[in-house]
Amino acid sequence: MSWMAKLYDTYEAGAALDLPEKEHLMPISHTLQNAHINIVIDGDGNFKRASVLEKTQIVLPATEKSAGRSGRKPPPHPLADKIQYVAKNYLDYGGSISFYSEYNDLLKEWCKSEFSHPKAQMVLKYIDKGQVIEDLVANKILHTDENNRLLKKWEPEVTPENPQPLIFKILPKKKDKKTKENYTDQGSALVCWTVETVGDMNSKTWLDNSLQQSWIKFDTSSGGAEGLCFISGKKQILSLNHPAKLRHTGDKAKLISANDMSGFTFKGRFIDTKESLKMNGSQAVGVGMEVTQKAHNALRWLISRQGYRNGDQVYVAWAVSGQEIPEPLTSSSFSFTLEQEHTSEIDHNIDLGASFALKLKKYMAGYRATLEPNEQIMIMGLDSATPGRMGIIYYRELLASEFLDRLHEWHSQFSWLQRFTKEVSSSDMGKKPQKKIIWLVSSPVPWNIAEAAYGAVLKSNSSLKKSLLERLLPCIIDGQQLPRDIMLAAVRRASNRNNCENWEWQRNLGVACALFKGFYLRHPNKIKRREYAMALEKERTTRDYLYGRLLAIAERIEEVALGIGGENRPTTSARLMQRFADRPFSTWRNIELGLQPYMQRLQVSRTGFLVNRKKELDEIQCTFAADDFTSDKALSGEFLLGYHCQRQSLYKKIENDKEDK
Repeated sequence: MSWMAKLYDTYEAGAALDLPEKEHLMPISHTLQNAHINIVIDGDGNFKRASVLEKTQIVLPATEKSAGRSGRKPPPHPLADKIQYVAKNYLDYGGSISFYSEYNDLLKEWCKSEFSHPKAQMVLKYIDKGQVIEDLVANKILHTDENNRLLKKWEPEVTPENPQPLIFKILPKKKDKKTKENYTDQGSALVCWTVETVGDMNSKTWLDNSLQQSWIKFDTSSGGAEGLCFISGKKQILSLNHPAKLRHTGDKAKLISANDMSGFTFKGRFIDTKESLKMNGSQAVGVGMEVTQKAHNALRWLISRQGYRNGDQVYVAWAVSGQEIPEPLTSSSFSFTLEQEHTSEIDHNIDLGASFALKLKKYMAGYRATLEPNEQIMIMGLDSATPGRMGIIYYRELLASEFLDRLHEWHSQFSWLQRFTKEVSSSDMGKKPQKKIIWLVSSPVPWNIAEAAYGAVLKSNSSLKKSLLERLLPCIIDGQQLPRDIMLAAVRRASNRNNCENWEWQRNLGVACALFKGFYLRHPNKIKRREYAMALEKERTTRDYLYGRLLAIAERIEEVALGIGGENRPTTSARLMQRFADRPFSTWRNIELGLQPYMQRLQVSRTGFLVNRKKELDEIQCTFAADDFTSDKALSGEFLLGYHCQRQSLYKKIENDKEDK
C-alpha cells in the first residue's frame, strides 16, 4: 500500500502549490460529475431561470457512498444530483423510480446541522415546493408529451426553424431491453444550482469555497467505524467505500474494493457482516476516510494533468513534491526547438549522436537543477479487466537522480533521425499554413513503435497495443533489454515499403533504425554489443551495412533520372526492397541491370552527379569480402542503418548544388 501513502503525501504537497484555480486539487468529500442543467434561484428559494450546460464538469458535494455509487438504489449526493433525485413529483411525469425522499432527507440533515450553509437551505426550500419539472418544462429545458410525461425521443422533424432540443443532444443514449431501441432519459440529467443573492460575487454553488468547507465539516463529523488506518498508522474513521472515477467521470472501476457479502470470494478468510462493517470496518483493509479520499483525489489530479492514456490503460509519473519532471512516454520533444536541425542544414557525414547527446545532457541538467537527487519519483500504470475493478499493472519508486539517468539512457541509446511534420506559415495572406517534413534526432514514442511494428493490426487488436506498452515501459524506466520480437517486427515492416504510404514508411524506417541501434547497445551478450553512429560510416565494412548503402545509391540514381524525365513512380529499389532484404545478391543483380537506361539518361544532363555515384558504387563493392558479396543470406536490420545514413547523405542540397554546377 506504499502507493497510497505516496499519493497522500502528493496531495498534501500539491495543495500547497501556487496553481491556477482550474488546476487545484479536488477537496475531500466531493466528486467530479458532468452537469447538464443549471437552475438559478434567488435568496428566498424562488425559481428565476434555467439553462442547459454543454460539456460542463463540476465538483459537487458527495458522501462516501454516493462518490462511488452503483446498484439499484444508488445513494444520493447532498446538493447537485439528477432529476429523479431533486424532483419531488418525478413519478407523475412518467419516471420509473424516484430517489427524492433519500435526497431530501440528506439535504435536510445537512441544513439542520451546525454546519449548515445558506445556499443549501435555499435549495431545500425550493425543492420542497415540488415545482422542479414544471419550471423546467415551462422554460423549455425538459419536454413532455400530450399526457404530461417526459419524452424519450424527439419525434418532430428536425429543421433549421425547429431544431432538436439541446437536452436530447447532450444526454447519453440508453437502450431499451425489450425493443432494443435507443432512447433518452431526461430524468438522468444532473442539476446543479446557482443561488443569486445581493452582494454575492460567487453565486454558483460548485465554485463556492465556503459551501464546500461547510459540507466537508458536516461529512467528516457524521461518524463511522473507527479503527487503525494502514496508511497513516493512526486510529481514525475508516472508509468503507473507496472512490471511483479516476480516469474520467464515467469510470466506475475501483482500486480498492472488498465486497464479500455474496459470492464469497474470500470464503473462510474474512467473516465481515453488514453490522461488523459499521462497527469495526473491513477486516480485509483499513484505510482512513480522509487518507483514501486525498490519495484518490491526488491520483485523479495527476492523471488529468500528465497521464498517458492508452485506451483504458493509464500511466502517470510524478514527483511527490509536485515538482515538474520529464514525461517518460514522450519523445525527445525538446528537439523541436532546435530550428537549426532542419534536413537541409544537417551534415550527415558527421555523427549527429554526439551533438544530440550534448543537447540531451543540457536538457536533463535543467531538471537536475530543480529536483533534489533524493527526490521521490513514482511511476504507476492502471488498467481495468472489468467495469468495476481496477488493478495496478506497473509501479516503481525511484530517486530523481536514478529516474533521470534511466530516461537519459533511453533517449540516447534509442535515438535516431525521425520524420516529423511542421506547419510553416505561408508568405501569402489568407493561405493556410503548409506542412514541411523535417528529420530530427529523437527517440521514438511508444505509439510510433507500436505502429511501426504492427501497423493496421493495432486498430482491431487493442490488447496487443496494451501488452506492447506494458513490455516497453520496463525498457524505459528499468533499463531492461528491448524485446527482440518487437525490434524484428519493426525491421520487417520497414523493409516492406510497398504495403504503406511513403510518409508512413519513412516514419517506420526511422523507428526501426532506432530500435535496432538500441537493441544492440543493450545486448546482454557483451561480445555481440555494437555501437552505431548517426552518420554515414564509410569505414564500416560489414556486409549488411554495405548492402544498405548500395541500395540507397541505386535508388537515388533512378530517382534523379525519373525526375529529369518528368516521371513520378516508385523506383525499382523501392519495389524490390523486401526481396533485397531476403536475397540481396540475386536481387542486386536485377537492380544493377535495371539502372543502365537511367544512367544513360543522366550521362548528358547530370554527368557530375552520375560520375560521383558510380565512383561510390565501385568503392563500396570493392570493400566487400568476396564471400560476403556473393552470399544470398538474408540481411539483418543493420542494412536499414546503412541505407538510411547513405540516403540522408545523398539528399544534402549543398552537395547536389555543387554537382549540378
